[in-house]
Amino acid sequence: MPRWTQPQRVTSGRRRKPEVRVFPGRLGSRGNLWVVLPGAGVPSRRHAAPLHHRHPMPSPRLLVLFGSQTGTAEDVAERLGREARRRRLDCRVQALDSYPVVNLINEPLVVFVCATTGQGDPPDNMKSFWRFLFRKNLLPASLCQVAFAVVGLGDSSYAKFNFVAKKLHRRLLQLGGTALLPVCLGDDQHELGPDGAIDPWLHSLWEKVLGLHPVPPGLGVIPPGVPLPSKFTLQFVQEASGPCLSEQHAAQADPPSPPSERRPFLAPMVTNQRVTGPSHFQDVRLIEFDISDSGISFVAGDVVLIPPENTALHVQLFCQALGLDPDQHFTLQPREPGAARPARLPQPCSVRHLVARHLDIAGVPRRSFFELLACLSPHALEREKLLEFSSAAGQEALHQYCSRPRRTALEVLCDFPHTAAAIPPDYLLDLIPPIRPRAFSIASSLLAHPTRLQVLVAVVQYQTRLKEPRRGLCSSWLASLDPGQGPVRVPLWVRPGALSFPQEPSTPVIMVGPGTGVAPFRAAVQERVARGQTGNLLFFGCRWRDQDFYWEAEWRELEKRGCLTLVTAFSREQVGVRRAGGAGRAGRGGVLTLPPVSGAPQERKVYVQHRLRERGPLVWELLDHQGACFFLAGNAKDMPAAVSEALVSVFREEGGLSDPEAAAYLAQLQRTLRFQTETWA
Repeated sequence: MPRWTQPQRVTSGRRRKPEVRVFPGRLGSRGNLWVVLPGAGVPSRRHAAPLHHRHPMPSPRLLVLFGSQTGTAEDVAERLGREARRRRLDCRVQALDSYPVVNLINEPLVVFVCATTGQGDPPDNMKSFWRFLFRKNLLPASLCQVAFAVVGLGDSSYAKFNFVAKKLHRRLLQLGGTALLPVCLGDDQHELGPDGAIDPWLHSLWEKVLGLHPVPPGLGVIPPGVPLPSKFTLQFVQEASGPCLSEQHAAQADPPSPPSERRPFLAPMVTNQRVTGPSHFQDVRLIEFDISDSGISFVAGDVVLIPPENTALHVQLFCQALGLDPDQHFTLQPREPGAARPARLPQPCSVRHLVARHLDIAGVPRRSFFELLACLSPHALEREKLLEFSSAAGQEALHQYCSRPRRTALEVLCDFPHTAAAIPPDYLLDLIPPIRPRAFSIASSLLAHPTRLQVLVAVVQYQTRLKEPRRGLCSSWLASLDPGQGPVRVPLWVRPGALSFPQEPSTPVIMVGPGTGVAPFRAAVQERVARGQTGNLLFFGCRWRDQDFYWEAEWRELEKRGCLTLVTAFSREQVGVRRAGGAGRAGRGGVLTLPPVSGAPQERKVYVQHRLRERGPLVWELLDHQGACFFLAGNAKDMPAAVSEALVSVFREEGGLSDPEAAAYLAQLQRTLRFQTETWA
């Protein structure tokens, strides 16, 4: 068995003792130790047999590992699994962080599917794998017996397009792996979306794989129109005596410590308050939960995950379309031995619970949804249209019908009534992906509110060409809950976020948080003030100071106490005459004339990056002379690049650096974690 890590060299003249290497069997676990004994040498890559000369495996085995943030990479991974099974390959599909990475050296054939999030970051469910794979002590020939391929999912409008996939491909080569193909770079900006790159790449992949592992004689490839067996069977049972405990969302008498996705804490909602003005276009809520006796602990920068529910109306419409009785109960049985059931699905379970809390019927379906529907459809005209939407040539038509107007899975099923009525219940979990928990930055500190957890939630609602407005599932569900009308409990759990604030009392922090991006910085400021850390500089941006200036009174009070320096940018209040001002300006309700903003001429919207340039001397002093850390949170589209550009400008103007030196200075801040970001699409 080959070793992963470089053994320490013994320079003593004494005889060496046999080496024993010990590794954790699963990331983050304390048990399942894997011991590599002496004699488990690592074959040199230069002597490894070329891929095409290796002997065929007696039983073809393919492993597909995915890192997914929004579900797209997982969907591509499941597609790979289906296509592999059609070619008679034994295939497993698994999230990267749920796979025991030390077993990777024993896998003959692996396909990695990974998205790039934020500013070049790996998805949450592959971060542990990522840390392990980039350990400096891993041997260069660790993966010399592994053939691999990498599929990346990204957006070419971002600077670090498919950064994770490219870096993973290089690292696997460094560790001795053999690449079957160049890395596939799926691009959201392609006219066909990621499939524009994935479709031809998969054609080449299967040519390579079938050259190594031909389809067994007499079997043949399963044609696309024939449905594969479902992952699970739903075995309906007699009416249960009452709802399952987990269906009732009852509080756990002795909750685990800490709560997790498998067993979330059912937190009482204390308040649900709108914090934007009544005339503001967007409804933003400050929601507070009671986490007493929950076992939950968190620090500034952590996030809370909340699994939402579908509306009662949507559940009813779905059950009607498929001819399901929402009050019928069933047990879920995997077809393959050892396959895991969904973590939060009780046994037995009602159809109502499955549809309300597990199936993402309000999500926009992907191409795989239409592929399976076409296989299951008994109606000729509907099947013809579904086949068009699932074909490579029909992706533009699918985009126009589904992706552009954000048509939901439920709406599609209502558009194909004969097909919907014929869907076997066993295929429900194959057809519709699970509802993904939504992550929210925690906006409070336990040092300020010991038994509370607060989040700032922007309620998503927008119009497309469809008659019904599009609504964010989780934000709309949370906004609909009213603790004033009776007890409300919400399942949740906490995990570390992307931001880690310095613990040294003397280290200042610079925080840039426009809009709801300010949420983690409120937690950080509360935490730091409670510890006596006063070097806090916050850049906050919004549209109007009297409509969406979150926590204004709290910030002003901290300013008076000398605990915070606040710099604001109100993008819809043009340079010159402004609306009602805050403390430190021309007075409440007064007229204020501000000095011209650098880089922002008259009648131009003013954003946080403009204020950053204005305060360049202070920013440079804090970063270069006082060792400050810089934090950025908010929308990932344009703001992070604009802020980075403003910083580079500050480095040039205040530090006297050349363009290459300024870029290198910023890169050094990022490498040393003195520049951290948490962004979302």
